[in-house]
Amino acid sequence: MKNILVLCTGNSCRSQMAEGYLQYFAGNLAKVYSAGIEKHGVNPKAIQVMAENGMDISAQTSTLADEYTHIPFDMVITVCDNASEACPIFPGHVQRFHHDFPDPAKATGNAGEVMQAFRQVRDMIKDFSKHFVATHINI
Repeated sequence: MKNILVLCTGNSCRSQMAEGYLQYFAGNLAKVYSAGIEKHGVNPKAIQVMAENGMDISAQTSTLADEYTHIPFDMVITVCDNASEACPIFPGHVQRFHHDFPDPAKATGNAGEVMQAFRQVRDMIKDFSKHFVATHINI
């Protein structure tokens, strides 16, 4: 079983969605965690758009990367440039991956436009997660 950490700035949206999808697609082949350089709390809009897609991330928590130093990660995925630049060093042979997703929490416009931004990022993360698991886990 692989240990995977998804890292973002605040561990509120992108990393939370990625944790949900990566765990879903990997099943029992991986244990997926998410964390942030900072801890902002799980964004309710991220929970909502994931639920629209049949994924319940409401029990996930916002965590700092430092809280996982005891876990021997096989892979670390950064999902924003800030996290990639500030990514802590993890001991051992850790494969690092990076994909910069737009931050839906910074979306502007009316409520519908903001939710559409969350849905677009959710769908990007879903596609990335499915491909990542097929390429790096289910081999």
